[in-house]
Amino acid sequence: MRRLLRVSEIKKTPFIDRDAHRNFRVAIIISGVRCLITYLLIPILVPIVGVAGVLAAPVGIVLCAIAVVNGVISVRRFWVSDHRGKWMYTWFMVFVFAVLAIALVSDITRMVNPA
Repeated sequence: MRRLLRVSEIKKTPFIDRDAHRNFRVAIIISGVRCLITYLLIPILVPIVGVAGVLAAPVGIVLCAIAVVNGVISVRRFWVSDHRGKWMYTWFMVFVFAVLAIALVSDITRMVNPA
């Protein structure tokens, strides 16, 4: 896993640990915001504003990409700091990435084949 994440040395400092937790929270918040926008705001706004449907897929794709990048950064920081929960967090993020991948495929399909 260290080779995959390009972690060459372990740095046991409280700052790295704190940064790992902060990035984790940001990744989860971005994923949550994406879900709120995709599954709550857009279905409500599409009937009200006819143009909103055109923006749904691109907004979802951008938010997915931001969440994935932030998630990878946070996983890497957990491994750099040799955090005791690094494996649990890594598997949790694998699940989050799977959900984001499904959402990304859905958004791309929606962009390519608009209803």
